Amino acid sequence: MSIHPLAGKPAPKDRLVYLPSLVSAYYTGKPDPAVPEQQVSFGTSGHRGSALKTAFNENHILAVTQALVEYRREQGVTGPVFVGIDTHALSVPARDTALEVLAAHEVHALVQTGGGFTPTPAVSHAILTFNKGRTSGLSDGIVITPSHNPPEDGGFKYNPTNGGPADTNVTKKIQDRANEILRDGLKDVLRVPLSRAHASGCVSEFDFVGSYVADLGSIIDFEPIAKSGLKIGVDPMGGAAVKYWEPIATRYGLNIEVVNPWVDPTYGFMTLDRDGKIRMDCSSPWAMASLVALKDKFDIAFGNDSDTDRHGIVTPSVGLMNPNHYLAVAIQYLFGGARPGWKAEAAIGKTLVSSSMIDRVAASLGRKMSEVPVGFKWFVDGLVDGSFGFGGEESAGASFLRKDGSVWSTDKDGIILNLLAAEITAKTGKDPGLHYKALEAKFGSPVYERMDAPANREEKAKLSKLSPDAVKATALAGEAITAKLTNAPGNGAAIGGLKVTTENGWFAARPSGTEDVYKIYAESFKGADHLKAIQAEAKEIVSAALA
Repeated sequence: MSIHPLAGKPAPKDRLVYLPSLVSAYYTGKPDPAVPEQQVSFGTSGHRGSALKTAFNENHILAVTQALVEYRREQGVTGPVFVGIDTHALSVPARDTALEVLAAHEVHALVQTGGGFTPTPAVSHAILTFNKGRTSGLSDGIVITPSHNPPEDGGFKYNPTNGGPADTNVTKKIQDRANEILRDGLKDVLRVPLSRAHASGCVSEFDFVGSYVADLGSIIDFEPIAKSGLKIGVDPMGGAAVKYWEPIATRYGLNIEVVNPWVDPTYGFMTLDRDGKIRMDCSSPWAMASLVALKDKFDIAFGNDSDTDRHGIVTPSVGLMNPNHYLAVAIQYLFGGARPGWKAEAAIGKTLVSSSMIDRVAASLGRKMSEVPVGFKWFVDGLVDGSFGFGGEESAGASFLRKDGSVWSTDKDGIILNLLAAEITAKTGKDPGLHYKALEAKFGSPVYERMDAPANREEKAKLSKLSPDAVKATALAGEAITAKLTNAPGNGAAIGGLKVTTENGWFAARPSGTEDVYKIYAESFKGADHLKAIQAEAKEIVSAALA
């Protein structure tokens, strides 16, 4: 993909969404259930879309919340539902719509005190904390966020009683019922006016901030950070963590400067992403350009996306770290002696499109490495029972266990990954960028890239159901193929695509859920030319398999 000429530059005023029109479209736009783009569609992170495209409107949220209430009833979930929102303009309207339906069904909803914002990991933490030791009356959660997506988007995620992202079988059931409700003209939806919902006692305030911040000492070693006096820079990128950093700094004695303390639903303070869009992607050097420009001002700096489930680490040594690089450093540090309270058999979890540097680090540590399909949901059970010490994915999302080896969160947590970077820097005297350079000196320097290739709907469907036998090639970019995978080696689950590996490289091909393309992830430990050869042959291998 070419780089837009305005990438990394401040967003021009004429690119900002006009909020009155956006919010009006939420209430006035009526989706047509016969149009696929206007149906409820739960991807890996819930239902997302823009009200301006009739893809995220009041009718969608009425239908989804009604379907969710019915699902909770079927599953016997009778405890409160923790409801969090991020700072996108559509989040408050969608929350209020959801509260009207929840209250009509006498479901007790807990929202942030004062109507504030709530990071995804704080919702996960609240669910797990509430449910600990309980066998009945369990809670679950809703997070209203489109994650790092542009300002005109909205999103709705469901986290069941395990605190993590809902599994596909759960989201499909909710999705299908919601679309049925839409087709039937919402006749099955029960709702009450928002004022009555608040007066009913079914909506209560909950201090997500206080609960989460007070417990952070169980997962992060704050004493060396405080003693070191590290100068820490934080850019919440106008997201849900904006009110978390001051309490963290005060409680744990940290020298933190929040460089951007503002909430602006147009995200007019952002620099444009690679494609010229406003996107709060804390792993993008273009979206993070403002914080990267300040890298020499701080000993360590970091940012988050809008719902704070992703992390972006900025170091004096290398600037913004590639997410794969930081995952490898975090794993080396955590499993290399920093967490003696973890079980020796606790595995390292990674998604199949994450860097093979992690494999080499795991092998050197003598730790089990479990490779799973794309999606954080695959780490949930392992984090709950402690069989996974760490779960991470290449898109800058990860979580890990408390110091005593018990579960902290079962959703991605950008805050703890950020604070871990400060802990690493304070305790070792080197920032994570320097640690990665040491890993490269030991294991080699991989080159990693994601690209798109065209594919129509039929080709994407075929790719998602490929058999390894469909791949006839025996070599890839001059090396013998060592594995042809359509199921993840860590848990045997279908990966919805194909992964082909060699001794020094690999590629994975997965169909896009929204565009007429498939994604090619590729990595080489033999340099950029070898990577290009892998990418070129990957297209040939996939085309032959689909023929």
